[in-house]
Amino acid sequence: MTIPIANKCLLNRLRDKIPTRFVLYLLSMSGFMVSFIIRNDINLTILAMVKDKKRNLTVNSATTSHCYTIDKSSNATEDYGGTLDWSPDAQSYIIAAFYWMYVCAHIIGGAVTQKFGTKRVFGYVQLTCALCSFCLPTASETHYGLVIAIRSVQGFASGFVWPAMYSIVGHWIPKQERSRFMSSFQGSNFGTGISYALCGVLIANFGWKAVFYTSGTIGLVWCTLWYFLVFDSPEKHPRISREEQEYIRKNTDSSYACRRQQKVPWKSILSSAPVWAIAITCFGRVWILYTFTIYGPQYMKHILGFSVEKNGLLSGAPFMACYISTVMFGYIADQIMNRGWLTKTTTRKLFTFVGQIVPSLLCILMGYIGCNVVVILILYFLAINILSAPFAGAMASIVDIAPNFSGLVVGFCQTVYMIAGVFSPLVAGYITRDGHTIAAYQTNFNITAGMGITTYIVYQIWGSAEIQKWNYANVRETDLMLDANKTKKLCIQNKNEVNGQ
Repeated sequence: MTIPIANKCLLNRLRDKIPTRFVLYLLSMSGFMVSFIIRNDINLTILAMVKDKKRNLTVNSATTSHCYTIDKSSNATEDYGGTLDWSPDAQSYIIAAFYWMYVCAHIIGGAVTQKFGTKRVFGYVQLTCALCSFCLPTASETHYGLVIAIRSVQGFASGFVWPAMYSIVGHWIPKQERSRFMSSFQGSNFGTGISYALCGVLIANFGWKAVFYTSGTIGLVWCTLWYFLVFDSPEKHPRISREEQEYIRKNTDSSYACRRQQKVPWKSILSSAPVWAIAITCFGRVWILYTFTIYGPQYMKHILGFSVEKNGLLSGAPFMACYISTVMFGYIADQIMNRGWLTKTTTRKLFTFVGQIVPSLLCILMGYIGCNVVVILILYFLAINILSAPFAGAMASIVDIAPNFSGLVVGFCQTVYMIAGVFSPLVAGYITRDGHTIAAYQTNFNITAGMGITTYIVYQIWGSAEIQKWNYANVRETDLMLDANKTKKLCIQNKNEVNGQ
C-alpha cells in the first residue's frame, strides 16, 4: 500500500512543524518516567508483598507515637497484607540492592556512553530493566535472594541512564534552551509519582504481581518508540530539517564527531573544583530526595495510617507535580540569564540554594508540628517540588562547564552523590529499627536537613557555570571563544594533534 503524494506532503509539512528537539524532549521525559516507574514500584509494592503484623491503632494525638487518620470502622492493614515471609533485614536488602549496583554503574556509565552513544546505551538498559520486571513475581515466590539479584541487575542497568542523557544534551540542545530541556529529566519524579499512584490502584484491585507486569509492558512500548525516533546527533538524524540542524550547530559548543575523536581529560575532570562542588552538593539533594522517595510510603503507612490506595496517591502526587515546578524553575532561570539580570554562575547558585536550603528547612518543620496531617502533607508536597530547582542550578551546570564531556562528568558526579542513595535508607532504617514513630522520623528529618544545608555550602564556594578549558581536550592553543562556528575547526585541530600531524 502506497501513501498518496498529497498525504506525503502533509506528513512532510507536519514533520517540519515539529522540531526534532521536541521529539527528543518527549522521549527523554518519558524515558526517565519509565526508568523511575520500574525503579520505585517495589518501594510501595513490598508493603503488600510481605506478611504484616497487626497493630493496635491509637488516637490522633501529637503526644502519641503515631498519627493514624483512618476511619475507626476500617483496618488500614487489611489491603497491605501479603503472603511472603520476609524478615525486615531481607526487605532492606531488596530495597538497597538496586542502589549498590546503581552506584557501580556510574563509574563506567559516562565512558560507555562516550564510546557507544546515547541511543544504544539508553535503549538497551531500558530494555534490560523492562525484561527484569517480568521476572520479579516468579522470583519473589521462589526466594528473596533471586529478587535481590534481579534488582541488582536493574540497578546496574539504570546507572547508565543519567550519563547517557546528559551526554546527548550537549550535541542537541542550544545553550539558551538547556535549562528548559533539563525539565525533561523530571520525568524521573513524574515516573516516581505515577509509580506510587499506579501501584496503589493495581494492588488494591489486581494484586501486587500486576505492578511488575504493568511496569515491564510500559518499558517495552517505550523502547520501541526510542529505537525509531531518536538519534545521537543532528548530523545522524535522517528527518531533521536543514533549518533546525543549522540552528543547533550555531548554538551548541559540542560536536558529536569531534567528541568521538577527543581523548578524555581524566586528570582535569578529577581535579576540577566545579566538578567536585556539583558532586558534593548533589549528594545532599539526593539524600533529601531518597528520604522522601523510599521512606515516604513507609511514613504514610506507619505514621499516618493511610490505606494502600491513599498511600500511593499521596506519596506520588508531589512527584507528579514536580514536572510543572521544574519547567517553571527552568523558564525563570533562562529568562534571568537571557535578559542579563544575573550571570550564569550566579543563577545556577541561586536555584541550587532554593532547591536545597528551603526543602531542608521544611524537613525540620515536618518533624516538629505534631499530628497536623494537613500541614504535614502541604510541607511534604512543597519540599519535594522545590527539590526540582537544582535542575536549573547545579545539575544544569554539568552541561555548562563541559558540553563535550557532560556524560563523563555526570557519570563521575553520580558515582559520588548516589552514595547518598545507599546510606540514606540505611540511616533511616537504623533510626526506625525499634519502630516507626514520630520521634524516629523527627530525628531522620533533622539529619536529612543537615545534609542538605552543609553540602550546599560547598557549591556556593566552589561552584561554577563557566566552560572549563579541559572541555577542549588536546587543544594547546585556542582562544576558547564559545562560538559554535569554530567547533569544526577545533575538531580538525584535535584530530591532527592526536594523529601527530
